[in-house]
Amino acid sequence: MSLIPTPLHEVFPLLAESGFGSVEVMVTKDPDTRDARRLRELAEEHSLTIVAIHAPFLLMTRTVWGTDPIGKIDRALELAESVGAPLVVVHPPYRWQSAYRRWTEERLPTLEERTDVHVAVENMFPVRVRGRKVGAFHAVRTLEDLEAFDHVVLDTSHAAVAGLDLLEILDRLRSRLAHVHLSNNAGKGWDSHLPVTEGVLPLGSFLDALAETRFAGSVSLEIDLRRHLGDPEALRRVLAENRAFCTDRLPLAV
Repeated sequence: MSLIPTPLHEVFPLLAESGFGSVEVMVTKDPDTRDARRLRELAEEHSLTIVAIHAPFLLMTRTVWGTDPIGKIDRALELAESVGAPLVVVHPPYRWQSAYRRWTEERLPTLEERTDVHVAVENMFPVRVRGRKVGAFHAVRTLEDLEAFDHVVLDTSHAAVAGLDLLEILDRLRSRLAHVHLSNNAGKGWDSHLPVTEGVLPLGSFLDALAETRFAGSVSLEIDLRRHLGDPEALRRVLAENRAFCTDRLPLAV
């Protein structure tokens, strides 16, 4: 879930108190997110497993670990190996990142020859202004594009913005699906990352279908919690409710 900019020494106990057993760590400007020793300490102290490292591909983290996406992935792999995380989440190349695109085509498939950590590519979406599509900045945009990768991260809110059907995605990508960023969407053309029960997506049906596939990956709640950050009690309640929605349907994945 999105608890940025809450410091990790507050995030880890909050998750443990809310019933979570695992966490995905997004690398940001916060030094703790890049410190393997500190992450191991926090995980051990609060009995949490780090299931994924999200490499710094967001606009707000564009200079973290430099600006070269391949260098960011190398550093994220080192961090994942050090904390025992089996997965690194990355964004696909922008259309103008020709070197990175070649790397995903030629080098990414061979990474497993030197590491047990999987690198999984997340689905993105076209940019819209006032409901109209104005540009697709990422080179990877369609289900056909995603089928080129051995490991894929499905972001359900991104899928909604792109106009993709979750059950069709699951049918097409089930053998490649390594991780899910779960949230709902307002259905208004932007990436809203709503709590799971507040939008237009059939997330219950999606999780039921995911369970039927014997999904062996992990699910992260990537929901917008900013309105609750000033109210710890409400924050814990929302976290617990969203977690229960998932574990009732997919008990082994959260």
